[in-house]
Amino acid sequence: MRLTLTRQILIGLLLGIVAGWLAGPRYAPYFRPFSQIFLRLVKMLIAPLIFSTLVAGIAGGGHVKVVGRMAVKALVYFEIVTTIAIAIGLAAVNLTKPGVGVVLPPQTVKTLAPPQTWQEFLLHVFPESIVRAMADGDVLQIVVFSLLFALALNLLGEKGRPVVQLCESVAETMFRFTDIVMRYAPIGVGCAMAYTVAHGGLGVLWNLGKLVATLYLALAVLIAAVFLPIGIAFRVPLRKFVQAVREPAAIAFSTTSSEAALPRAMESMERLGVPRRIVALILPLGYSFNLDGSSLYISLAAIFVAQAAGVEMSFGQQFGMLLMLMLATKGIAGVPRASLVVLSGALMQYGLPLEGVAVLLGVDEIMDMARTATNLIGNCLATVVIARWEGEFTDT
Repeated sequence: MRLTLTRQILIGLLLGIVAGWLAGPRYAPYFRPFSQIFLRLVKMLIAPLIFSTLVAGIAGGGHVKVVGRMAVKALVYFEIVTTIAIAIGLAAVNLTKPGVGVVLPPQTVKTLAPPQTWQEFLLHVFPESIVRAMADGDVLQIVVFSLLFALALNLLGEKGRPVVQLCESVAETMFRFTDIVMRYAPIGVGCAMAYTVAHGGLGVLWNLGKLVATLYLALAVLIAAVFLPIGIAFRVPLRKFVQAVREPAAIAFSTTSSEAALPRAMESMERLGVPRRIVALILPLGYSFNLDGSSLYISLAAIFVAQAAGVEMSFGQQFGMLLMLMLATKGIAGVPRASLVVLSGALMQYGLPLEGVAVLLGVDEIMDMARTATNLIGNCLATVVIARWEGEFTDT
């Protein structure tokens, strides 16, 4: 029977744990080059993937010119809920501190730059050279350039269509490129875990379990403290909504792919009473701009890596990361493990070690199931909210 990538990664994880335990600290350095290859490949993906997905998602759908009032309402709603989700992730990881005690290679740890003044931060947002920004892996500057580039393409109209199609093709190519890189993931994950266990002992596994528990708890808080009050405020029929979203959420949870659940989610929302034209607009738009579960995870995972690296981040630095993630998460694709690319960019932006990504990938499948299902639930809720906001929801 052919092993899926998920099973291969889990096997690599288990073999890495055993190998690291048997090898001990003396042989830990021998594992590191093979995990570094994986990290270099991931780093290579970041700039073209974020640029192409943002431009194709914004300019390709014609969101700025076509969707009008509903799109503006949806984007405002998406931004508010996504920001709250990121804040919940930051609060949860600061409360439980799952990264404290995890050992990462000391030579990869970098000290954070001194806090910037607001003038310096504002100037840094806008790149002098997009080539330099991509070479340096400056995700914030890449995102800002991509947003302005997409806006310019929208203003061009049909003349900009060939460039949009090119970006769509590049985005699809980068997704396939990601698939190719992920074929090496079992080896990279196994070697990273072997180094981690050999260097820090089996106690590191407790911290990874603590991270998974923290994520699930934070997502539960997001659903209970944010989604539920929103549903009540907009008079969403909660029992019918749960029944409608149950099946597509189960598909998203089991496949870790939002796209796999999209057709059934659209059908379920239409049966619930949302007009087809609103479903067709808001749900696809949400898959680019309203990935609440993934946004929460990235904020949580980034601080986890900082804790593991022994890097103290002030409240101001974490708030700056929140602002950056508000933009960067808009480029997350609804495919498995795409959030790891954005997480890698966030780590690079703040000088944190990419080795944390390889360590996280070992338990990413367990976390990806929950955050993908949460993404699906959040987007279905947004569809009903916008329909109710427009006065077009038919409560049968």
